[in-house]
Amino acid sequence: MHMPPHPPLLPILGADAAERLWRVLAPERWPLPLEALPAGTALVGGAVRDGLLGRLAPRPDLDLVVPDEAVALCRHLASLHGGHAVVLDAQRSIARLVIRGWTIDLARQVGTNLEDDLGRRDFRLNALALPLRTGAALIDPTGGLGDLERRVLVAVSEANLLDDPLRLLRGVRLASQLGFLLEERTQGWIQRHHRLLQQVAPERVLVELEKLAACDEGHQGLRQALDSGLLAPWAVGGPAAWLEGLTPERAGVCGLSPEECASALPLARLASLFDATGLEKLRSSRRLQGRCGRLHHWQLRLGTTPKEAQETLAAMGEPERLALHRQLESDLPALALQLPPELAMTWMRRWRNADDPLFHPRPPLDGQTLQATFSLTASPRLGELLGHLTHERAFGRVNDGQGALQAAEQWLKRQTNPGGGASAVINC
Repeated sequence: MHMPPHPPLLPILGADAAERLWRVLAPERWPLPLEALPAGTALVGGAVRDGLLGRLAPRPDLDLVVPDEAVALCRHLASLHGGHAVVLDAQRSIARLVIRGWTIDLARQVGTNLEDDLGRRDFRLNALALPLRTGAALIDPTGGLGDLERRVLVAVSEANLLDDPLRLLRGVRLASQLGFLLEERTQGWIQRHHRLLQQVAPERVLVELEKLAACDEGHQGLRQALDSGLLAPWAVGGPAAWLEGLTPERAGVCGLSPEECASALPLARLASLFDATGLEKLRSSRRLQGRCGRLHHWQLRLGTTPKEAQETLAAMGEPERLALHRQLESDLPALALQLPPELAMTWMRRWRNADDPLFHPRPPLDGQTLQATFSLTASPRLGELLGHLTHERAFGRVNDGQGALQAAEQWLKRQTNPGGGASAVINC
């Protein structure tokens, strides 16, 4: 799968990579002094990789391999330096120390030496280690440094992928996140064994999918995961054009700010593939099920192209249009990505106005006022009246409290005397 190049901000590959990486990692800022860690401890995984690529976060997650028991060490460190120890895998002796905003994972070394441990990892660019001792060189038993230079993602081995089938999806996610190519043989292994992903706890699959959806190139990664069969047990799918158009560039053209894009784009991508039922199978929160389910419904309703979406909206009656804005009030930017740019920008301007009566539907009067004015009780009838007034306000036929009272009085008369004809609504 083609991935557009994402040049590293500060590539530090080369003969002095370890020395320069040490400076970038700045262990003096870590919440633990290095002296607190046992001899033989090494930093592995994402922090090493991202440090070499110049994309290290201010507080990177630190993955440490220690020569002996990690759970007891983690608890000891928590008692001495503060923080909270969490046992992740007692059998394999893996624990997490959460301390002052940092996350430090400690794992007991697997095998007789560090090279054995690295040889059991998922991808070669994750099988890099920096021993935490002065003057130590980078350890690269599988060729991960070369993969970083070529910007390619290569599995350590087929068997390693099968040890934890989540790695099949993680490979697609990492390639998208880093802007790397998936090596052909690795891609073949992912496609060959895609059914094994069903054996993984659904919650773990969902975490990877959410990370993938949030990548800049997540639309391509999701498309590859779909084409590889990885998502077949959960995805309901949609036209390929949905994913192909869900890009940061598209969000900019449609008038979304970077902050709006960061929220809307992952949601739109997930909803293009999963409805509420699929996300329920993935054990997502009810909130995410509801958001994606509603958005998926309206994505289907608007069609497959911006032109079709505009034509569908133009043909909608007022009740359906109001239902759209009620159901997607918080997530409308995700649907705006499906519209022609000019219409999307209009929508975004209106959506940012909290007082817009259609994009933020509210009744012009509260229920207590209506009860007191018309001697009504709390009942379904009162709810219907509030819904009617919300509708009238949304489409500009009620603009203030007095007009709302007149509209309410007319509605109540029609309910009392259905055959008596409807009075004209007075615009105020």
